Amino acid sequence: MGDILELIRDNANKFLEKSKDKEIFIVSHFDTDGITSATIMIKSLKKLDRKFSVKILKSLDKDFIDKIPKNKLILFLDLSSSFLDYISESNFQDVFVIDHHQLNSVPENLFVINSELNSEQKISSSGLTYLFCKELDNSNKEFAKLAILGMIGDRLESEIDKLNHGILNDGEIKRKRGLLIYPSTRPLNRTLEFCSNPYIPEVTGNIKGVLELLRESGLQPINGKYPSIIELNEEEMQKLVTSIILRNSSINENELLGDIFLIKLFNKLEDARELSAIVNACSRFGESETALQFCMEIPRARKKADLIHAKYKQTLIAGLKFASNTEKIQGNGYVIINGKEEIKDVMAGTIASILASSNVYETGTVVITLAYFENNIKVSARVAGNTGRNVYQLLENVVEIVGGDVGGHVNAAGCNISQEKESEFIELLKKNLEVELVRI
Repeated sequence: MGDILELIRDNANKFLEKSKDKEIFIVSHFDTDGITSATIMIKSLKKLDRKFSVKILKSLDKDFIDKIPKNKLILFLDLSSSFLDYISESNFQDVFVIDHHQLNSVPENLFVINSELNSEQKISSSGLTYLFCKELDNSNKEFAKLAILGMIGDRLESEIDKLNHGILNDGEIKRKRGLLIYPSTRPLNRTLEFCSNPYIPEVTGNIKGVLELLRESGLQPINGKYPSIIELNEEEMQKLVTSIILRNSSINENELLGDIFLIKLFNKLEDARELSAIVNACSRFGESETALQFCMEIPRARKKADLIHAKYKQTLIAGLKFASNTEKIQGNGYVIINGKEEIKDVMAGTIASILASSNVYETGTVVITLAYFENNIKVSARVAGNTGRNVYQLLENVVEIVGGDVGGHVNAAGCNISQEKESEFIELLKKNLEVELVRI
Protein backbone atom coordinates (compact mmCIF):
# COMPACT_ATOMS: atom_id res chain seq x y z
CA MET A 1 0.00 0.00 0.00
CA GLY A 2 3.06 2.27 0.33
CA ASP A 3 3.09 3.65 -3.21
CA ILE A 4 -0.65 4.26 -3.36
CA LEU A 5 -0.62 6.14 -0.02
CA GLU A 6 2.14 8.38 -1.31
CA LEU A 7 0.14 9.05 -4.49
CA ILE A 8 -3.00 9.81 -2.43
CA ARG A 9 -1.08 12.24 -0.21
CA ASP A 10 0.43 14.03 -3.19
CA ASN A 11 -2.92 14.35 -5.01
CA ALA A 12 -4.75 15.45 -1.84
CA ASN A 13 -2.33 18.37 -1.46
CA LYS A 14 -2.81 19.34 -5.11
CA PHE A 15 -6.59 19.10 -4.70
CA LEU A 16 -6.57 21.39 -1.65
CA GLU A 17 -4.63 24.00 -3.59
CA LYS A 18 -6.58 23.80 -6.86
CA SER A 19 -10.04 23.71 -5.23
CA LYS A 20 -9.59 26.91 -3.20
CA ASP A 21 -11.26 29.22 -5.69
CA LYS A 22 -13.13 26.74 -7.89
CA GLU A 23 -16.48 25.05 -7.73
CA ILE A 24 -16.17 21.26 -7.73
CA PHE A 25 -18.30 19.00 -9.92
CA ILE A 26 -18.47 15.45 -8.52
CA VAL A 27 -19.44 12.63 -10.89
CA SER A 28 -19.87 9.25 -9.19
CA HIS A 29 -21.17 5.77 -10.02
CA PHE A 30 -24.60 4.68 -8.84
CA ASP A 31 -23.66 1.45 -7.04
CA THR A 32 -22.92 1.17 -3.31
CA ASP A 33 -19.20 1.82 -3.83
CA GLY A 34 -19.92 4.95 -5.90
CA ILE A 35 -22.61 6.25 -3.53
CA THR A 36 -20.44 5.78 -0.43
CA SER A 37 -17.50 7.41 -2.27
CA ALA A 38 -19.71 10.42 -3.09
CA THR A 39 -21.02 10.60 0.50
CA ILE A 40 -17.51 10.60 1.98
CA MET A 41 -16.47 13.33 -0.46
CA ILE A 42 -19.60 15.47 0.12
CA LYS A 43 -19.17 15.36 3.90
CA SER A 44 -15.45 16.16 3.58
CA LEU A 45 -16.00 19.12 1.21
CA LYS A 46 -18.67 20.54 3.54
CA LYS A 47 -16.07 20.62 6.31
CA LEU A 48 -13.69 22.47 3.98
CA ASP A 49 -16.49 24.90 3.04
CA ARG A 50 -15.99 24.19 -0.66
CA LYS A 51 -18.70 24.81 -3.28
CA PHE A 52 -19.72 21.67 -5.13
CA SER A 53 -22.45 19.91 -7.09
CA VAL A 54 -22.99 16.17 -7.56
CA LYS A 55 -24.14 13.93 -10.40
CA ILE A 56 -24.70 10.18 -9.92
CA LEU A 57 -24.55 8.06 -13.08
CA LYS A 58 -25.41 4.49 -14.04
CA SER A 59 -22.69 4.68 -16.69
CA LEU A 60 -20.45 7.30 -18.22
CA ASP A 61 -20.45 8.12 -21.93
CA LYS A 62 -18.86 10.64 -24.28
CA ASP A 63 -22.06 12.68 -24.63
CA PHE A 64 -22.13 13.31 -20.87
CA ILE A 65 -18.42 14.19 -20.79
CA ASP A 66 -18.99 16.73 -23.59
CA LYS A 67 -21.64 18.51 -21.47
CA ILE A 68 -19.52 18.87 -18.32
CA PRO A 69 -18.65 22.55 -17.57
CA LYS A 70 -15.04 23.32 -18.47
CA ASN A 71 -14.50 25.96 -15.78
CA LYS A 72 -15.07 23.69 -12.76
CA LEU A 73 -12.72 21.28 -11.02
CA ILE A 74 -14.00 17.85 -12.10
CA LEU A 75 -13.85 14.90 -9.72
CA PHE A 76 -14.72 11.42 -11.01
CA LEU A 77 -15.39 8.72 -8.39
CA ASP A 78 -15.68 4.98 -9.11
CA LEU A 79 -15.89 5.50 -12.88
CA SER A 80 -14.18 7.02 -15.95
CA SER A 81 -11.10 4.73 -16.15
CA SER A 82 -12.11 3.55 -19.63
CA PHE A 83 -12.56 7.20 -20.78
CA LEU A 84 -9.32 8.75 -19.55
CA ASP A 85 -7.93 9.48 -23.02
CA TYR A 86 -11.19 11.13 -24.11
CA ILE A 87 -11.37 13.19 -20.88
CA SER A 88 -7.74 14.21 -21.38
CA GLU A 89 -8.55 15.62 -24.82
CA SER A 90 -11.69 17.48 -23.66
CA ASN A 91 -9.97 20.70 -22.54
CA PHE A 92 -10.87 20.54 -18.85
CA GLN A 93 -8.75 22.68 -16.56
CA ASP A 94 -8.39 20.28 -13.61
CA VAL A 95 -9.58 16.67 -13.43
CA PHE A 96 -9.14 14.29 -10.47
CA VAL A 97 -10.07 10.61 -10.75
CA ILE A 98 -10.42 8.19 -7.82
CA ASP A 99 -11.22 4.72 -9.13
CA HIS A 100 -10.26 1.05 -8.95
CA HIS A 101 -11.45 -0.23 -12.32
CA GLN A 102 -9.14 -1.57 -14.99
CA LEU A 103 -7.38 1.04 -17.09
CA ASN A 104 -4.81 1.06 -19.88
CA SER A 105 -2.85 4.29 -19.39
CA VAL A 106 -2.91 7.59 -17.47
CA PRO A 107 -2.71 10.86 -19.44
CA GLU A 108 -0.27 13.34 -17.89
CA ASN A 109 -2.81 16.16 -17.60
CA LEU A 110 -5.10 14.20 -15.22
CA PHE A 111 -4.65 13.51 -11.49
CA VAL A 112 -5.45 9.80 -11.17
CA ILE A 113 -5.59 7.61 -8.06
CA ASN A 114 -6.21 4.00 -9.04
CA SER A 115 -5.17 0.89 -7.10
CA GLU A 116 -4.73 -0.98 -10.41
CA LEU A 117 -1.70 1.22 -11.11
CA ASN A 118 0.00 1.39 -7.77
CA SER A 119 -0.87 -1.59 -5.64
CA GLU A 120 -1.50 -5.32 -5.72
CA GLN A 121 -3.99 -4.65 -2.93
CA LYS A 122 -7.64 -4.80 -3.98
CA ILE A 123 -9.41 -1.75 -2.59
CA SER A 124 -12.72 -0.14 -3.49
CA SER A 125 -13.15 3.42 -4.74
CA SER A 126 -14.78 4.26 -1.41
CA GLY A 127 -11.67 2.99 0.37
CA LEU A 128 -9.44 5.15 -1.83
CA THR A 129 -11.79 8.14 -1.43
CA TYR A 130 -11.71 7.69 2.34
CA LEU A 131 -7.88 7.58 2.42
CA PHE A 132 -7.84 10.68 0.18
CA CYS A 133 -10.30 12.59 2.40
CA LYS A 134 -8.39 11.58 5.53
CA GLU A 135 -5.40 13.34 3.97
CA LEU A 136 -7.56 16.45 3.44
CA ASP A 137 -8.51 16.44 7.13
CA ASN A 138 -7.68 13.75 9.69
CA SER A 139 -11.06 14.26 11.41
CA ASN A 140 -12.63 12.57 8.36
CA LYS A 141 -11.81 9.28 10.13
CA GLU A 142 -15.47 9.36 11.16
CA PHE A 143 -16.40 8.34 7.59
CA ALA A 144 -14.45 5.05 7.72
CA LYS A 145 -17.65 3.04 8.16
CA LEU A 146 -18.80 4.28 4.72
CA ALA A 147 -15.54 3.03 3.19
CA ILE A 148 -16.12 -0.42 4.71
CA LEU A 149 -19.72 -0.33 3.42
CA GLY A 150 -18.39 0.40 -0.09
CA MET A 151 -15.81 -2.40 0.17
CA ILE A 152 -18.57 -4.85 1.10
CA GLY A 153 -20.77 -3.46 -1.69
CA ASP A 154 -18.03 -4.41 -4.14
CA ARG A 155 -17.59 -7.85 -2.50
CA LEU A 156 -14.12 -7.10 -1.22
CA GLU A 157 -14.68 -8.39 2.33
CA SER A 158 -11.71 -10.74 2.05
CA GLU A 159 -9.42 -7.76 1.34
CA ILE A 160 -10.45 -5.68 4.37
CA ASP A 161 -7.92 -7.26 6.74
CA LYS A 162 -5.07 -6.60 4.32
CA LEU A 163 -5.44 -2.81 4.58
CA ASN A 164 -3.17 -2.77 7.66
CA HIS A 165 -6.37 -2.70 9.74
CA GLY A 166 -6.45 1.04 9.13
CA ILE A 167 -9.93 1.61 7.76
CA LEU A 168 -11.51 -1.16 9.84
CA ASN A 169 -10.15 0.26 13.09
CA ASP A 170 -11.03 3.85 12.14
CA GLY A 171 -14.64 2.82 11.52
CA GLU A 172 -15.28 1.03 14.83
CA ILE A 173 -16.85 -1.83 12.91
CA LYS A 174 -18.08 -4.85 14.89
CA ARG A 175 -17.24 -8.25 13.46
CA LYS A 176 -18.87 -11.59 14.27
CA ARG A 177 -18.37 -15.02 12.74
CA GLY A 178 -21.52 -16.62 11.41
CA LEU A 179 -23.63 -17.80 8.48
CA LEU A 180 -23.07 -15.53 5.48
CA ILE A 181 -26.73 -14.97 4.66
CA TYR A 182 -27.99 -11.46 5.22
CA PRO A 183 -29.44 -9.64 6.97
CA SER A 184 -27.94 -11.42 9.98
CA THR A 185 -29.86 -9.08 12.31
CA ARG A 186 -33.41 -9.90 11.15
CA PRO A 187 -35.65 -12.92 12.01
CA LEU A 188 -34.49 -16.02 10.11
CA ASN A 189 -37.77 -16.68 8.31
CA ARG A 190 -37.62 -13.26 6.59
CA THR A 191 -33.89 -13.52 5.92
CA LEU A 192 -34.22 -16.92 4.21
CA GLU A 193 -37.30 -15.98 2.18
CA PHE A 194 -35.39 -13.21 0.39
CA CYS A 195 -31.99 -14.92 0.42
CA SER A 196 -30.41 -14.63 -3.02
CA ASN A 197 -26.76 -15.18 -2.16
CA PRO A 198 -26.63 -18.12 -1.95
CA TYR A 199 -29.74 -18.90 -3.95
CA ILE A 200 -31.45 -21.80 -2.12
CA PRO A 201 -33.73 -23.86 -4.40
CA GLU A 202 -37.33 -24.17 -3.12
CA VAL A 203 -36.51 -21.82 -0.23
CA THR A 204 -35.64 -18.45 -1.77
CA GLY A 205 -38.95 -16.70 -2.49
CA ASN A 206 -40.94 -19.61 -1.01
CA ILE A 207 -42.21 -19.10 2.56
CA LYS A 208 -43.48 -22.71 2.76
CA GLY A 209 -39.99 -23.96 1.87
CA VAL A 210 -38.47 -21.57 4.44
CA LEU A 211 -40.62 -22.91 7.29
CA GLU A 212 -39.87 -26.49 6.25
CA LEU A 213 -36.11 -25.79 6.32
CA LEU A 214 -36.35 -24.15 9.75
CA ARG A 215 -38.36 -27.09 11.15
CA GLU A 216 -35.77 -29.48 9.73
CA SER A 217 -33.02 -27.43 11.45
CA GLY A 218 -34.85 -27.68 14.77
CA LEU A 219 -35.40 -23.92 14.95
CA GLN A 220 -38.65 -22.72 16.47
CA PRO A 221 -40.09 -19.22 16.96
CA ILE A 222 -39.84 -17.82 20.49
CA ASN A 223 -42.85 -15.68 21.45
CA GLY A 224 -43.92 -15.81 17.80
CA LYS A 225 -40.53 -14.62 16.48
CA TYR A 226 -37.64 -16.58 14.96
CA PRO A 227 -34.11 -15.74 16.11
CA SER A 228 -31.68 -13.90 13.84
CA ILE A 229 -28.41 -15.42 12.55
CA ILE A 230 -26.26 -13.50 15.05
CA GLU A 231 -28.45 -14.89 17.87
CA LEU A 232 -27.81 -18.56 16.98
CA ASN A 233 -25.42 -20.71 18.98
CA GLU A 234 -22.82 -22.90 17.26
CA GLU A 235 -24.99 -26.06 17.26
CA GLU A 236 -28.02 -24.24 15.80
CA MET A 237 -25.79 -22.62 13.17
CA GLN A 238 -24.37 -26.00 12.14
CA LYS A 239 -27.84 -27.58 11.79
CA LEU A 240 -28.98 -24.67 9.60
CA VAL A 241 -25.86 -24.95 7.42
CA THR A 242 -26.49 -28.70 6.96
CA SER A 243 -30.13 -28.10 5.93
CA ILE A 244 -29.07 -25.48 3.34
CA ILE A 245 -26.38 -27.75 1.85
CA LEU A 246 -28.92 -30.60 1.56
CA ARG A 247 -30.93 -28.35 -0.78
CA ASN A 248 -27.92 -27.31 -2.84
CA SER A 249 -25.08 -29.84 -2.59
CA SER A 250 -22.78 -27.63 -4.66
CA ILE A 251 -22.59 -25.08 -1.81
CA ASN A 252 -19.32 -25.36 0.10
CA GLU A 253 -19.74 -25.25 3.89
CA ASN A 254 -16.59 -23.12 4.27
CA GLU A 255 -18.09 -20.52 1.93
CA LEU A 256 -21.29 -20.35 3.97
CA LEU A 257 -19.48 -19.32 7.15
CA GLY A 258 -17.36 -16.21 7.58
CA ASP A 259 -17.09 -12.72 9.02
CA ILE A 260 -20.25 -10.63 9.39
CA PHE A 261 -19.52 -6.89 9.56
CA LEU A 262 -21.89 -4.77 11.64
CA ILE A 263 -22.00 -1.01 11.04
CA LYS A 264 -23.82 1.63 13.08
CA LEU A 265 -26.17 3.65 10.88
CA PHE A 266 -29.15 5.67 12.10
CA ASN A 267 -27.87 4.88 15.61
CA LYS A 268 -28.50 1.17 15.11
CA LEU A 269 -26.05 -1.68 14.52
CA GLU A 270 -26.88 -3.32 11.17
CA ASP A 271 -25.48 -5.93 8.80
CA ALA A 272 -23.26 -4.11 6.30
CA ARG A 273 -24.43 -6.41 3.49
CA GLU A 274 -28.04 -5.38 4.01
CA LEU A 275 -27.10 -1.70 4.17
CA SER A 276 -25.22 -2.15 0.90
CA ALA A 277 -28.23 -3.88 -0.65
CA ILE A 278 -30.52 -0.99 0.39
CA VAL A 279 -28.18 1.60 -1.18
CA ASN A 280 -27.87 -0.50 -4.31
CA ALA A 281 -31.64 -0.98 -4.58
CA CYS A 282 -32.31 2.77 -4.38
CA SER A 283 -29.87 3.56 -7.17
CA ARG A 284 -30.99 0.73 -9.42
CA PHE A 285 -34.57 1.95 -9.10
CA GLY A 286 -33.58 5.47 -10.14
CA GLU A 287 -33.44 6.89 -6.59
CA SER A 288 -29.75 7.77 -6.26
CA GLU A 289 -30.65 10.87 -4.26
CA THR A 290 -32.38 8.68 -1.68
CA ALA A 291 -29.31 6.41 -1.62
CA LEU A 292 -27.07 9.42 -0.87
CA GLN A 293 -29.43 10.72 1.82
CA PHE A 294 -29.56 7.23 3.37
CA CYS A 295 -25.73 7.12 3.61
CA MET A 296 -25.77 10.64 5.05
CA GLU A 297 -28.22 9.33 7.71
CA ILE A 298 -30.96 11.81 6.87
CA PRO A 299 -33.97 10.41 8.82
CA ARG A 300 -36.67 10.86 6.13
CA ALA A 301 -34.59 8.76 3.69
CA ARG A 302 -34.67 5.67 5.90
CA LYS A 303 -38.34 4.75 5.40
CA LYS A 304 -38.28 5.52 1.68
CA ALA A 305 -35.12 3.45 1.19
CA ASP A 306 -36.64 0.48 3.04
CA LEU A 307 -39.74 0.53 0.81
CA ILE A 308 -37.60 0.66 -2.35
CA HIS A 309 -35.47 -2.22 -1.05
CA ALA A 310 -38.60 -4.37 -0.45
CA LYS A 311 -39.71 -3.79 -4.06
CA TYR A 312 -36.16 -4.47 -5.30
CA LYS A 313 -36.00 -7.85 -3.51
CA GLN A 314 -39.28 -8.95 -5.10
CA THR A 315 -38.04 -7.93 -8.57
CA LEU A 316 -34.73 -9.72 -7.99
CA ILE A 317 -36.43 -12.95 -6.92
CA ALA A 318 -38.59 -12.82 -10.08
CA GLY A 319 -35.46 -12.30 -12.22
CA LEU A 320 -33.66 -15.21 -10.55
CA LYS A 321 -36.65 -17.50 -11.11
CA PHE A 322 -36.66 -16.52 -14.80
CA ALA A 323 -32.89 -17.12 -15.05
CA SER A 324 -33.28 -20.57 -13.47
CA ASN A 325 -36.17 -21.69 -15.67
CA THR A 326 -35.38 -20.17 -19.07
CA GLU A 327 -33.52 -21.93 -21.88
CA LYS A 328 -29.88 -20.84 -21.84
CA ILE A 329 -27.16 -20.56 -24.48
CA GLN A 330 -24.49 -22.88 -23.11
CA GLY A 331 -21.09 -24.07 -24.24
CA ASN A 332 -17.89 -25.39 -22.79
CA GLY A 333 -17.14 -23.13 -19.80
CA TYR A 334 -19.83 -20.52 -20.35
CA VAL A 335 -23.55 -19.80 -20.02
CA ILE A 336 -25.45 -16.91 -21.61
CA ILE A 337 -28.85 -15.92 -20.20
CA ASN A 338 -30.76 -13.65 -22.57
CA GLY A 339 -33.28 -11.95 -20.30
CA LYS A 340 -34.68 -9.61 -22.98
CA GLU A 341 -37.60 -7.78 -21.24
CA GLU A 342 -37.94 -10.42 -18.51
CA ILE A 343 -34.91 -9.22 -16.51
CA LYS A 344 -34.65 -5.53 -15.62
CA ASP A 345 -31.43 -4.05 -16.98
CA VAL A 346 -30.47 -2.82 -13.50
CA MET A 347 -30.72 -6.43 -12.28
CA ALA A 348 -28.49 -7.97 -14.97
CA GLY A 349 -25.25 -7.53 -13.03
CA THR A 350 -26.76 -8.61 -9.72
CA ILE A 351 -28.23 -11.79 -11.22
CA ALA A 352 -24.96 -12.63 -12.99
CA SER A 353 -23.07 -12.12 -9.69
CA ILE A 354 -25.50 -14.30 -7.70
CA LEU A 355 -25.37 -17.13 -10.24
CA ALA A 356 -21.56 -16.90 -10.51
CA SER A 357 -21.19 -17.17 -6.74
CA SER A 358 -23.97 -19.74 -6.24
CA ASN A 359 -21.83 -22.82 -7.02
CA VAL A 360 -24.44 -23.88 -9.58
CA TYR A 361 -21.66 -23.51 -12.16
CA GLU A 362 -18.12 -24.87 -11.99
CA THR A 363 -15.26 -22.54 -11.05
CA GLY A 364 -14.07 -20.65 -14.11
CA THR A 365 -17.46 -20.71 -15.87
CA VAL A 366 -18.28 -17.37 -17.51
CA VAL A 367 -21.84 -16.31 -16.62
CA ILE A 368 -23.32 -13.63 -18.90
CA THR A 369 -26.73 -11.97 -18.62
CA LEU A 370 -28.43 -9.74 -21.19
CA ALA A 371 -31.35 -7.38 -20.51
CA TYR A 372 -33.17 -4.85 -22.70
CA PHE A 373 -33.43 -1.16 -21.85
CA GLU A 374 -34.77 1.46 -24.25
CA ASN A 375 -33.18 0.48 -27.61
CA ASN A 376 -30.11 -1.01 -25.98
CA ILE A 377 -28.96 -4.14 -24.20
CA LYS A 378 -27.20 -4.21 -20.85
CA VAL A 379 -24.67 -7.05 -20.75
CA SER A 380 -23.07 -8.27 -17.51
CA ALA A 381 -20.32 -10.89 -17.29
CA ARG A 382 -18.96 -12.64 -14.19
CA VAL A 383 -16.57 -15.55 -13.58
CA ALA A 384 -17.66 -18.32 -11.21
CA GLY A 385 -15.11 -18.60 -8.41
CA ASN A 386 -13.42 -15.36 -9.55
CA THR A 387 -10.76 -17.31 -11.38
CA GLY A 388 -10.32 -18.07 -15.05
CA ARG A 389 -10.92 -15.85 -18.05
CA ASN A 390 -10.62 -12.10 -18.35
CA VAL A 391 -14.23 -11.07 -19.03
CA TYR A 392 -13.31 -7.40 -19.40
CA GLN A 393 -11.02 -8.29 -22.32
CA LEU A 394 -13.62 -10.70 -23.68
CA LEU A 395 -16.35 -8.03 -23.85
CA GLU A 396 -13.91 -5.42 -25.15
CA ASN A 397 -12.97 -7.71 -28.07
CA VAL A 398 -16.62 -8.06 -29.10
CA VAL A 399 -17.61 -4.43 -28.49
CA GLU A 400 -14.75 -3.26 -30.72
CA ILE A 401 -16.61 -4.92 -33.59
CA VAL A 402 -20.31 -4.32 -32.77
CA GLY A 403 -19.93 -0.92 -31.05
CA GLY A 404 -20.88 0.16 -27.54
CA ASP A 405 -19.00 0.83 -24.33
CA VAL A 406 -17.38 -1.52 -21.83
CA GLY A 407 -16.13 -1.22 -18.26
CA GLY A 408 -15.21 -3.29 -15.24
CA HIS A 409 -12.60 -5.74 -14.03
CA VAL A 410 -10.98 -9.06 -15.00
CA ASN A 411 -13.66 -11.11 -13.18
CA ALA A 412 -16.63 -8.74 -13.42
CA ALA A 413 -17.36 -6.55 -16.44
CA GLY A 414 -20.27 -5.10 -18.38
CA CYS A 415 -21.11 -3.36 -21.60
CA ASN A 416 -24.00 -1.60 -23.34
CA ILE A 417 -24.79 -2.39 -26.98
CA SER A 418 -27.57 -1.59 -29.44
CA GLN A 419 -30.49 -4.07 -29.68
CA GLU A 420 -29.91 -4.12 -33.43
CA LYS A 421 -26.60 -5.86 -32.74
CA GLU A 422 -28.08 -8.58 -30.48
CA SER A 423 -27.62 -11.60 -32.78
CA GLU A 424 -24.19 -10.48 -34.01
CA PHE A 425 -23.06 -9.81 -30.43
CA ILE A 426 -24.14 -13.25 -29.17
CA GLU A 427 -22.49 -15.07 -32.09
CA LEU A 428 -19.22 -13.13 -31.67
CA LEU A 429 -19.37 -13.67 -27.91
CA LYS A 430 -19.72 -17.44 -28.35
CA LYS A 431 -16.89 -17.46 -30.88
CA ASN A 432 -14.58 -15.50 -28.54
CA LEU A 433 -15.48 -17.72 -25.59
CA GLU A 434 -14.59 -20.84 -27.58
CA VAL A 435 -11.36 -19.28 -28.91
CA GLU A 436 -10.29 -18.16 -25.46
CA LEU A 437 -10.98 -21.61 -24.06
CA VAL A 438 -8.71 -23.15 -26.68
CA ARG A 439 -6.03 -20.56 -25.85
CA ILE A 440 -6.17 -21.52 -22.17
